[in-house]
Amino acid sequence: MMNGSRESDRVVVPEKPSNKGKAGNPSAPAEKVEERTLAKENSRWQITSRAQHRKRVQSALSRVRRAAKEDRGRRFTTLLHHVYSPDTLLEAYLSLKRDAAPGVDGVTWYDYEGGLEGRLQDLSERLKRGAYRARPVKRRYIPKPDGRQRPLGITALEDKIVQMAMTMVLNQVYEVDFKGFSYGFRPRRSQHNALDAVVVGIESRRVRWVLDADISGFFDAIDHERLIELVERRISDQRVIRLIRKWLKAGVLDDGELVHSEKGTPQGGCISPLLANIYLHYVLDTWIHEWRTKECRGDVIVVRYADDFVMGFEDRAEAERCLEALRERLRGYGLALHPDKTKLIEFGRHTIEDDSDGGPGKPKTFNFLGFTHISARGRTGRFRVERRTMKKRMRAKLREIKLELRRRMHEPIPEVGKWLGSVVKGHMQYYGVPLNWKALSSFRWRIGWLWQKTLNRRSHKANVTWDRMKRYIKRWLPEPKICHPFPSQRLGVKIQGRSPVR
Repeated sequence: MMNGSRESDRVVVPEKPSNKGKAGNPSAPAEKVEERTLAKENSRWQITSRAQHRKRVQSALSRVRRAAKEDRGRRFTTLLHHVYSPDTLLEAYLSLKRDAAPGVDGVTWYDYEGGLEGRLQDLSERLKRGAYRARPVKRRYIPKPDGRQRPLGITALEDKIVQMAMTMVLNQVYEVDFKGFSYGFRPRRSQHNALDAVVVGIESRRVRWVLDADISGFFDAIDHERLIELVERRISDQRVIRLIRKWLKAGVLDDGELVHSEKGTPQGGCISPLLANIYLHYVLDTWIHEWRTKECRGDVIVVRYADDFVMGFEDRAEAERCLEALRERLRGYGLALHPDKTKLIEFGRHTIEDDSDGGPGKPKTFNFLGFTHISARGRTGRFRVERRTMKKRMRAKLREIKLELRRRMHEPIPEVGKWLGSVVKGHMQYYGVPLNWKALSSFRWRIGWLWQKTLNRRSHKANVTWDRMKRYIKRWLPEPKICHPFPSQRLGVKIQGRSPVR
């Protein structure tokens, strides 16, 4: 709903016919129904069908996508009018998270809702005449599983709207170009799609060596000028380029101090994931695709999610050559592989076969998107990749829950139980993959144990026994549940015959 509607926008619903008369006296009608306005604060502008403006936006953007697909080498010279279209800006505003923290402007989604039509029209006019100014990004830090701090950028609301509108437009161009093995921050693709692709690729191809790679400090290492050069390979509308430069040069407000840098995109900005994907598309994806096509003889699979990617090789020599060439390629663009998170290991069906013949010992494992991947055999003896919740991730989550339980120590048990239930449910929705039931069950019971310890600290007389605690666990914490199908089932439906790793 939109606040601040004018009196001239007041819409009156016509008077309804009178109710039927009383029984036995139909000529004496009951009282008439009074005139009424629409629901509180609904304006004439907003009651127009949202489907109409959405259809207009989709129609305009589909033309951009069709043009990008028909000519893969085309450079777009006029795109900004799609960005500052009031329909696109409204669609972008409605797609934002409503409860997100405000940026340096202090304006929330609900604050901006008052007088929305006029605000978006003014924003459109400023974009059209070049009067729009980007604001600095407010920096906040969140803890990482390894104990370090991850910097996040909180963007001002109008910047979010324009960035989201720009992302909607540029997606139509770059979704045509991006490779099929790129899964991070793309429409209708998720982390579980990437996880499925890894499992299916290793199980269905002749993979014996796995390269688990991570780019060190990627979002902070993106060179602004290199990024603009790569964007200009497809976008020659200088008004769009100037907007991107404004966001890159706006700076970061860190603890009251404004900091400018020639590198990095703020994590948390609406357009940052797309810019990162564009950068990696040219620096990494197209290079890897050409390298494995021209240089490799054996099977090679690739799955990338943002700056974290996995490659599978049939031959060790080819894997080592690729790793060395990859380091050189990234070095040329100011990037480097993380020394601790990048490793080449023997992994796959052949390691299981060697182990059964008395060869090497237990195969090594690798981590990807929160899961530890393990070479194993099914009940029939067939090779399969099993996934377990990463122990480091589980320990970090349990530490976070322990601190929050201390803070909620004296809250009523039902309130704490509802909160813990939502935590367990969210955990299962991500980690509830086939063959991971044991880890899910362990997570649930460890939370119950932490809850018991917290309850017993409420006073020196507290004595919550484990039998009583089991009743609390049964009542408030959901049972372990597998929420995802086997990778081959879901991926087979999604790609419909197209390769997920090539």
